[in-house]
Amino acid sequence: MFDLAIKGNRIITPDGIQPAVVLIKDGLIADVVTVIPGDAVRKIHDIHDNVLMPGITDPHVHINEPGRTEWEGFTTATRAALAGGITTLVDMPLNAHPVTTTVAALEAKIRVANLFTNCGYWGGVVPGNTDELEPLIEKGVLGFKAFLTHSGIDDFPNVQEEDLRKAMPIIAKHGLPLLVHCELSNPMPASVVGTYAAYLDSRPAVWEENAIALMIRLCEEFHCRVHIVHLSAASALPKIIKARAAGLPLTVETAQHYLYFNAEGIPEGDMAFKCAPPIRDQENNELLWQALKSGIIDMVATDHSPSPADLKKGGYMDAWGGIASLQLALPALWTAARQRQVPLTRIAQWLCSAPALLAGTHKYKGKIAKGYDADLVVWNPDQPFTVIPENLQHKHPITPYAHETLYGVVRQTYLKGIKAYDQGLFTATPQGENILRS
Repeated sequence: MFDLAIKGNRIITPDGIQPAVVLIKDGLIADVVTVIPGDAVRKIHDIHDNVLMPGITDPHVHINEPGRTEWEGFTTATRAALAGGITTLVDMPLNAHPVTTTVAALEAKIRVANLFTNCGYWGGVVPGNTDELEPLIEKGVLGFKAFLTHSGIDDFPNVQEEDLRKAMPIIAKHGLPLLVHCELSNPMPASVVGTYAAYLDSRPAVWEENAIALMIRLCEEFHCRVHIVHLSAASALPKIIKARAAGLPLTVETAQHYLYFNAEGIPEGDMAFKCAPPIRDQENNELLWQALKSGIIDMVATDHSPSPADLKKGGYMDAWGGIASLQLALPALWTAARQRQVPLTRIAQWLCSAPALLAGTHKYKGKIAKGYDADLVVWNPDQPFTVIPENLQHKHPITPYAHETLYGVVRQTYLKGIKAYDQGLFTATPQGENILRS
C-alpha cells in the first residue's frame, strides 16, 4: 500500500517532462508510473497542469543564527524557503555569532535549528583554523567556505593564499568542496562614493578575474574541488572555460539577481539592490545567461543575506551588502528564464540536481526517481503574481523584488511525502531535518 500518489501532466523526471504518477511510501519515491495502481494508494493528489519538480536545494543561504537573529533565523528562513519550494538549504558559516569555524560553533547552531525545511552546513576557513577542519568534517559539515576579500564582518576574516595552501589538502583528502567568494580587492580612491555607477567601479570585474585565476591555480595544484560562488563578472568566463576543459574539479554558481536585474535599471540610492559582487550591466548579464545555458555555470543560488532595516541605510559604501530573496528563488529565475525560452527541465537542473551534487546529497535528493526522498514542489509556471514584501516570510521584507511581477506560484511543498506547505499554510510542527555528512 502506497501512502500517496501525485498525478499530473507535467512531472519533471530525469527523462524529461511528462504525464506521470509519483508513488510515495515511507517518505521515499517508491516508483514513477503512468497509471495509478488500482486501490493500492491511500491518498491521491491530482495536480492537473501544475508542475511537479524535485524540491529545490539552495546551497547559499545566510541564516545568521545563533547570535544575529535580528537579521534572520532558522524559523523565518526555513519558512520562507518552504513557501518558495525549497526543501533543502545549506547554511553559510557567517553571519551567525559565533561563526561556524569550530565544532563548538557548529554544535551551537544545530542546537537552535528549528527547521521547517532540511538544512545542511558549510564550515568556515579563516586564518588560523586549519586544525579545526578535520573535526568539523567528522561532525558532518558538507564542505567549506572562504572569502578572498573582507567578508563584511570582522569575526570571519578573509584568507590569504598561505591559508588556502594549508586548508585545501585537508579538504581535498575528504573529497569535499571549497566554496570561495572570489574578489581580490585593491585599495580604492577615497572619492569613490555616491552613485551606483561609482559603487560598481569600486568593485571592478578584475577583482573577480584575479581571484578566480588564483583559485584555478590552487585547484590544479591540490586537486581540491573548488566552487565559485555568486559569479557576477562575465569577463572571468574564459578562465573558467579553460580550467573546465583541462578537467579541473571546478564548479560555478551565479545568483538570481545577476540574471534578473541590470545595473542600468537600478534606482539611484536604493540599498535593497546593494550586494557584493555587484549587479553589473545588461551586456555582462546576458553573457552570464549564455554561460548558464551552455553549462559553463552549473547552478543558481540566492545568496540570501538579509539585514535589519537600519543596516540598509546610508550610502553605497556604508549600507549592508546583501539581498533578501530566499522565498523568490524559483519565480525570480523562472521569470527571467521564460523570456529566453528556457525549458522547465533546465530550471530543475539549476535549482535541484546540480546543487544537490555540490552538497553531496545527490544520491537521495534532487530528482524525481525511484528511491529518492519525496521532497517535492508543486507550482504553476504560468501564473503571475506581484511581490508584496509584507507577504514574505523573511524576517525583514526589504528586497529588490518588491512590487515586481513574477511568474511561478508555489502551490505545495512536500518533505518526505508530507505536505509541509499548502498555499500559504504551514504544518504546525516543523518537518525539517539536519543534514550532516556521515
